[in-house]
Amino acid sequence: MALGRAYPMNVKNGVNETIENLEKIGYNNSMVHSDFMFGSEDMEITGVKQDGTEVRVFEKGNFIV
Repeated sequence: MALGRAYPMNVKNGVNETIENLEKIGYNNSMVHSDFMFGSEDMEITGVKQDGTEVRVFEKGNFIV
């Protein structure tokens, strides 16, 4: 989870927009960005790419990418 400034690349067409336009749609333009990690030793996450390929991201509570 993250709090604070957003990344334009995480907003649809965000890299092509001005900060002013991004703010109009709720973009957080604060000076700080902080990431928080939480989970447990049995947490497993598998991502799915657009082509349907599965990618293991989180295993036994740890990032593996």
